Amino acid sequence: MTKKTLWKKTAVTATAVLMLASGATSAFAHSNDYDNGKNGKGKNWDQHDKKNKNDKDDDRDDDDKWDKNKGWGDNDNKYKVKWNFEDEDQLEWALEYIMRLAAKGVFTGYEDGTFKPKQHISRIETLTAAVRLMGLRAQAESAEEMGTELNFKDADKLKKKYPWAVGYVSVALENDLFAETETEIKPEQNATRLWSTILLIKSLKLEEEAKALNNTKLDFKDAKEIPAGSVGYVALALQKGIITGYEDKHGNKTFRPNQPVTRAELAALLDRTDNEMPDHDARAIQGTLKTAANGALTIVQSDNTELALAVDPTVFIFRDDKKATIADLKAGDKLFIRTYQNKVVFIEVTEKAPVSTAFTELGVINTLNFNAQAKLATITVTRTESNNSTTTLIYNVDANVSVVGDATKLKIGQLVEVKGENGTVKTITIK
Repeated sequence: MTKKTLWKKTAVTATAVLMLASGATSAFAHSNDYDNGKNGKGKNWDQHDKKNKNDKDDDRDDDDKWDKNKGWGDNDNKYKVKWNFEDEDQLEWALEYIMRLAAKGVFTGYEDGTFKPKQHISRIETLTAAVRLMGLRAQAESAEEMGTELNFKDADKLKKKYPWAVGYVSVALENDLFAETETEIKPEQNATRLWSTILLIKSLKLEEEAKALNNTKLDFKDAKEIPAGSVGYVALALQKGIITGYEDKHGNKTFRPNQPVTRAELAALLDRTDNEMPDHDARAIQGTLKTAANGALTIVQSDNTELALAVDPTVFIFRDDKKATIADLKAGDKLFIRTYQNKVVFIEVTEKAPVSTAFTELGVINTLNFNAQAKLATITVTRTESNNSTTTLIYNVDANVSVVGDATKLKIGQLVEVKGENGTVKTITIK
C-alpha cells in the first residue's frame, strides 16, 4: 500500500468520530476494572502522554446482560454505533488512526462516550486489538474459543474478571502471540512499548524474519535495555515504520522499551501494522472521485480504470480537516478510502478538486496566437468599461474550442464573446 500523508486534524466537531462499540463484544468498553492512566510517526511522540488523573469510568450500562457466547451488551444487536467521543479535544493527532480502526471494529471507545487517549492501555486490551486486527474477531468470540480451558496460572482470574477475553487469549495462543515461557496472562499489566512491538510483529507472522535480525546494532542510547532475543523484533518494526524512537534536542536517540503505551499511541501502532496486514474483508484504495450519488462512489484509479464502491451508511468523511458528508465531496477530489466488508467506511480527501471559476467576457479581439499545429493557443480580448476605459484580458484556448458563427471572421478587431473556466476559453461566439 502506498504510504499516505498524515495530516493534523485541527477542527473537530461535536460528532467527530465514528465509534463502532460492539454492544455484545466490546472488549475495551467493559474493562472497567482497569483505570490506569506527537505522534508515533515523528520525534518525541510521548509529548502528549500525560496521565489523565480524572479518568474514572463505570462503563457497563444498566441494561447490559452477560451472554456466554456474546459478552456484555445488548444481545439483539451485534454493533452499537456511536458518533461522538466526549474527550475528542484530546484526540487530535491520533484521530485519523482511531477512526479507521473504529470503523473496522478493531479499537473502540467506552460506553460513557469517551476514548481516553492518554490512558495507559493494558495487555489484555492490546492483545484483543491485535487479534481483531488479524481478522480473527469472529473466531475469538465463538462459543468454542470462549469455552477454552486455559493453562495459565492466572486463567481463573481472567475468566472471572474478563470473561469476554477468554476466546481472545485462546486465539492468541493458537497464533503464537505468547512466548513459550509465559506462564501468566497478566491482563491488567500495562502494555509496554517493547511488549507491544513484539506482539504486533508476531501478529504479522514475521517472527522468523525478526529473529534473523537479532544481531542488529540498534542506534539507541538505551539499546542495552532491550533483551538480545527481542532486538530483531524492534529492528523489523523500525524498518516497517510501525514504531519509532525518540530524539531529544541534542540528537540523543532512545527507544524506551519499558515505557507504558497510551490508548492513542496504540491506535497509531495498530494502524501502521494494519498497513502491513493481508486484507481481511478490508481494502485501502486511492483514486479521484468521478461521481457520488445514491449511496455509491465511482472513482478513477491511477491506471485510469473506474471502480464503483458501495458506501456504508455510517461512513466517516474528512474534507478540509473536518467531518463532512457525501454531499460535500466534489468530482475531482483525490480520495483515500478504506472499505470493510465490501463497503466504504472511511474517506479522506487528500487533495481537493480544483475550484472551477467560470467566466463570460464580451470584447474585441486584440491578438490571436497559434501553436505549431496551427491551432489557436491564446486569445487577447479588449473589454470597454462603463467609464470608456479599456481592460485587456489574455486567455488560453482549449484545444477543442468551439467557434459559434462565421469562423472566417475570427480576426483582430472582431467583437466576440468568450466563455470558459479556470482561465481557458471553451467557446468563442462571433458577434
